[in-house]
Amino acid sequence: MTGTDSPVLRVAGRPVGRYVVRPELPARLSPRPYLHPVTTLSGVAVTELSPADHLHHLGVGVAVPDVEGYNFWGGRTYVRDRGPTELDNHGAQRHTTFQLRDPDGFVEELRWVAAGNELLRERRTVAATELTDTAWALDFTFSLTNVTGGLLSIGSPATNGRPGAAYGGFFWRARKEDGAPDVFTADAEGESEVHGSPADWLALAGSCWTLVFAGATDATRRDPWFVRTAEYPGVGSSLAHTGRVPVPPGDTLVRRVVTVVADGRLDRDTAAALIRKAVSP
Repeated sequence: MTGTDSPVLRVAGRPVGRYVVRPELPARLSPRPYLHPVTTLSGVAVTELSPADHLHHLGVGVAVPDVEGYNFWGGRTYVRDRGPTELDNHGAQRHTTFQLRDPDGFVEELRWVAAGNELLRERRTVAATELTDTAWALDFTFSLTNVTGGLLSIGSPATNGRPGAAYGGFFWRARKEDGAPDVFTADAEGESEVHGSPADWLALAGSCWTLVFAGATDATRRDPWFVRTAEYPGVGSSLAHTGRVPVPPGDTLVRRVVTVVADGRLDRDTAAALIRKAVSP
């Protein structure tokens, strides 16, 4: 990896992702480190940064719309009985240090700060691995520790009264093309069928690329998937799906998502085989 604020992630010597450590963003976008562009091994971009439809979508990263009332997602906040509302409640994720930096990954320490106070301390581990000559895997783990003296809870628009909007956690804003991508799991297909499902893996297939996502811990596998294809292409986890998630003082919430990044449109069998290879020890 090279550079100070935008190290490059490489697989087999080829650049596949740029990690922006200290982005210069307005407060309402909830500034945070992100990966963009992320590409296939042939160089096809599979992320978007601040697209016109959602300026606060920043490639690949961690974003949470409600940490004890503070917005670490960006944009408007969903308020019960009021709907999406502009509030001065945005937090920021601030890079502290890299504990490890190699061409194929890093371990990073971050501080989640809002209203001048540190709420969470994060350890983020990112690793890239070659799978085949047309596919690689991004292994992304984040650990959030409550560093306050009181209980924190994580919510979502769904827990605040907006059905079907339980986004928050790992999030991948994918490349937007003329047509919506296909989305499928081992036994379901289409946004309406896979959104909100805690499937073992989920694939998003564009014109010439496929992303296959899988939770790699028991806790991550229990999180339902948040999926959008018609409005925009995006996939993420749902930390707070049906209720707020408490994080007591000193406790740590850990999630790990592995994503296969492949050239071409994969079928179910190939997607399943690649994600098994990526997640297996």
